[in-house]
Amino acid sequence: MKNEHTTRREAIKRAVVAAGALSANVSLASTQPDSARVPLGLDCYSLRAMKWKSLPLIEYAAGQKLDAVLFNGLNYFESLETTHLKRVKETADAHGLRLYIGAGSISKSSTTFSGKFGSPEDLLVEAIRVAKTLGSPTINVRIGNLNDRYTEGGIEKNIEESVGVLRAIRNRAQDAGIKFGFENHAGDLRSEELLALIEAAGTDVCGVMLDPGNALWAMEDPMQQIQMLGKHVVCTSVRDYMVWPFPEGAIFQWTAIGQGLMDVPAFIKYMAELCPGVPLFVETISNSARPIPFLTKDYWKGYPKLRAAGIVDFLALLRRGHPLEIVQPPVGIAKKTFDQRYQRAEFEQSIAYLRRCCGAGNTNII
Repeated sequence: MKNEHTTRREAIKRAVVAAGALSANVSLASTQPDSARVPLGLDCYSLRAMKWKSLPLIEYAAGQKLDAVLFNGLNYFESLETTHLKRVKETADAHGLRLYIGAGSISKSSTTFSGKFGSPEDLLVEAIRVAKTLGSPTINVRIGNLNDRYTEGGIEKNIEESVGVLRAIRNRAQDAGIKFGFENHAGDLRSEELLALIEAAGTDVCGVMLDPGNALWAMEDPMQQIQMLGKHVVCTSVRDYMVWPFPEGAIFQWTAIGQGLMDVPAFIKYMAELCPGVPLFVETISNSARPIPFLTKDYWKGYPKLRAAGIVDFLALLRRGHPLEIVQPPVGIAKKTFDQRYQRAEFEQSIAYLRRCCGAGNTNII
C-alpha cells in the first residue's frame, strides 16, 4: 500500500500534467476580524521559472486577489527609469496591490555581492529612489549565504560591514520615509546575530526581513525565530519545511505551506500580534533537498561561537520530520514546462491553505 507522502506526490504530478494551477478563488467562512488579518502577498521568486518581469507578475498577483507583491531584487523591473517605475506603481495601484522591494547583498566581503551598482552605499541610494517611486515602505537587504560564514573574518566581518553601510545611508532612508529589512538569507545569519545586527544599525532605520525557511537552514526552529524577532519584522518571505536525519546530520526540504512541520495557524497568530499589517509573502521553493552536515567537524568552523544548547529546538524538530522524495517531470513533459506548472501549483496551494485554514488575506474571496 502506498503511504500518504507517495500519494500526495503522485497527486502533484497529476496536477502538473493537467495544468498545475490550484484555484485561489475558494470560498471562505473566516470569522477573523479584518483588522486582525495578515495580508497575503507574492514573493516573485515563487514563479522564477516563468521568467516574468514586474508587470506580468503584478497581473498574476491581481488574478490571485492578493494584497501585495515583493520584488526582492532590482532585476525584476523591465527598466529602472522613473517613467517605467511610475507605470509599475500605477498598475499596482489599479489592482489595490502594495509593492515591496529588495536590493540584495550590501556586504562587499560576501561571496554574493555583485557591485553592479557600484559600492553598497551606491546600491542603496538607487534602491531608495526606486522604493520611493514605487511606494515601497521597506528595502530588503542581506549579507549573502552560508558560504560567507567560512570566508576570512567569518560572518562577523560581514556583519560589521553591513552595519557600517546602513549607518552611512540612514539619513537618506529616513528622509525618504523608508526602513531597511535585513534578511536571514540562505543560512548566513542566525536569529541572535540578526537581532544584534539591527540593534547596532539602529532599529529606527532597520528591521527584520523574516525568512523562517532560512532559519531552519541555520539550525533553528522557525517558530522560535518568529517569537524572538517578530516585533522587529517589516517584511517576510515564507514557505513550509521538512527536515530529517541523515548520517552526517540532517537533510531539509521546503514545501508548500501546510505540507510541512510548520504550525501555520500559530505562525499567523504571532504575525498578527507581533507585526500587525506586515504581509506574509509566500515564497515557495519546493522539490529540492539540502544538507546540514552538523555532525562533521568542518561544518562547525562556520559557527565558532555556537554551543549545543543553541540547536536543541532544531534537534527536537529534526526528530519529528521524515524524508520527502523529489518529484521528477512525467514522461513527455519538458523540464521547463514541469517547473512552471509545479511552481504555480505549490504557490497557489499555499495561498489556498492560508485562506482556508488561517483566515489570512485582507481580500474576501467568494
